[in-house]
Amino acid sequence: MKYTQLGRTGLKVSRLVLGTMNFGPQTDEAASHTIMDAAQDAGINFFDTANVYGWGNEKGRTEEIIGSWFAQGGGRRDKTVLATKAYANMAADGAPAWPNHDKLSAVNIRRSVEASLKRLGTDRIDIYQFHHVDRQTPFEEIWQAMDVLVREGKVLYVGTSNFPGYKIAQGNEVAARTGRLGLVSEQCLYNLAERRAEMEVIPAAQEYGVGIIPWSPLNGGLLGGALRKEREGGGARSTSGRAADSLTDPAVRGQIQAYEDLLAKHGLEPGEVGLAWLLTRPGVTGPIVGPRTAEQLASALRAVELELSEEVLTGLDEIFPGPGPSPEAFAW
Repeated sequence: MKYTQLGRTGLKVSRLVLGTMNFGPQTDEAASHTIMDAAQDAGINFFDTANVYGWGNEKGRTEEIIGSWFAQGGGRRDKTVLATKAYANMAADGAPAWPNHDKLSAVNIRRSVEASLKRLGTDRIDIYQFHHVDRQTPFEEIWQAMDVLVREGKVLYVGTSNFPGYKIAQGNEVAARTGRLGLVSEQCLYNLAERRAEMEVIPAAQEYGVGIIPWSPLNGGLLGGALRKEREGGGARSTSGRAADSLTDPAVRGQIQAYEDLLAKHGLEPGEVGLAWLLTRPGVTGPIVGPRTAEQLASALRAVELELSEEVLTGLDEIFPGPGPSPEAFAW
C-alpha cells in the first residue's frame, strides 16, 4: 500500500479509503468484518463511514458493525484512521423529524458525536465530517462546537463532504481568523465521467491544503465494465438503478463503450483504471472504495500499483473531457 499526507496535516493515510456504506444494507456483519480485516492486512488504514449509514430503519447500523469489529481487539482501532459524518436526521424512515436533530447546529453536532462514539465503541473520531452544507448555521457556531470536542479529545480533525468551493474557503477563513486548523478534507463526487469538481471544489481545496477524497469513483458502477458485464449477463451493480438509467442514453452508452474499447486495447480492467486515474489527479488523497465482497476489494487494491501510460491518459481525456480550469471554462 502507498501512503500520503491528508491535505496539509501530518496525518498519513492510505491511497485507498475503505468505504463502509454497504456494511449492513448489502453486506452482513461477518462478511463486513472479513472485508475490514482484509483491507487492514493490505495496508489500508483509512476507513470512512457516516452516522446515517444503514439507512431506512437501520440508521447507525454500519457504525455498530465497525464498532463490533474494533471490539475484537488485535490493534484494529489503533491501526485505523476513522472518519464518520453527521448532518442527516437519524429518525427512522416515516418517523417525524424532531427539531434540532439534524444539520450542523452546536446542539446536533454534540448529540451526533456522542451517539457515533457509542455505536463505534471508541473514545475518538479521527476525522469528523459534515455530510452536507448547512446554510442556516454560521461557521462561527460550528467551530465553537468543534473546539469543545477537540479539547475533550473526542474529535481530532474536521472535514467536509459535498461542499462547494466557496464554503470550503469560508470555513477555513473563519477558522484562520481565530487560529484554528480548519478543514482538512473534502469528500466530493469525482470520477472520469463526473469532473465538475475540477472547476471550483478541487482548486479551493488545493489552495487551502484540503485533501480531496472522491466518492463514487466508478460513477455508480458505469466505469467498472458495465457494458461487458451486461453482455455477460452478470448481476452487476451497473445493471440497476441510476446507472442502468444512464445507459439508456445513447450518448452515455457510446462514451462508456469507447472507454471499455480503449482499455480492452491495452489489456486493462475498467474498474482498476477508474481508480488509478483518480490517483493521478492533483489534490486527490485517495478514492473511497465500497466493496461488497473481498473479491471487489482485491480488484481495488490492484489499482494502487497500476501505472497508466500517457497514451491511455490522453485517450481517457478525449473520451471524458474535463471542464477545464476555472474561470476560463466559463469566461474568456
